[in-house]
Amino acid sequence: MDARDNCLLVFARDPQCGQAKTRLVPVLGQQTAIDIYRKLLADTLDTAAQAAAGRHELWVDCLPARSELTTLAARHGMPIRVQRGADLGARMHAALTAALWQAKYAVLIGTDCPELDAAYLGNAFRGLERHDVVLGPAADGGYVLIGLRRTNPLIFDDIPWGSDRVLAATRRRLGEIAWSWHELPTLHDVDEPADLKRFPELAALAGIRGTCAAHDPQRQQE
Repeated sequence: MDARDNCLLVFARDPQCGQAKTRLVPVLGQQTAIDIYRKLLADTLDTAAQAAAGRHELWVDCLPARSELTTLAARHGMPIRVQRGADLGARMHAALTAALWQAKYAVLIGTDCPELDAAYLGNAFRGLERHDVVLGPAADGGYVLIGLRRTNPLIFDDIPWGSDRVLAATRRRLGEIAWSWHELPTLHDVDEPADLKRFPELAALAGIRGTCAAHDPQRQQE
């Protein structure tokens, strides 16, 4: 595989907008939730920059003046794009479609999964050599990664975003349009306060003791 064929997209929220990790706020408070998100964001961009791709792009929900996102993106040489669309599915479809105008393969990730690493991202791009879609399942029923080599808005239309039915609904939709897909090993992301216990550094930020390891070295194998 030629890495120049690959485009990696990171979907992110600007922490200055105050809307990140809202499900953590009732238990931890807004400032702690934002601090945890800042850590997730910085670590995700560090990981993304290590992926073998010809393009690495940061797609944001809003871009205030003098944003810290601008600084982080510049550190890694990532252009910033603004998400457009009525819902998450429309925004993802628009971004992936734009990426595939410039690249053969496009992979999109969020900023909620500390278990993502460059090897996992590399496996996603390799999966696209043989399949239309690659999915990185999340333990909570969603997905932490989606990769495409062609686009179809039906993959993202009328999906119950934010629920534990996202992955199942996406599988059904891919079956309906008769596209092939490959699934990577399941990872854990951070949505609820209890999720922080898997990740000691994040748990420490929240004043919670971590209780289990985040990594399974076998998960990187296809």
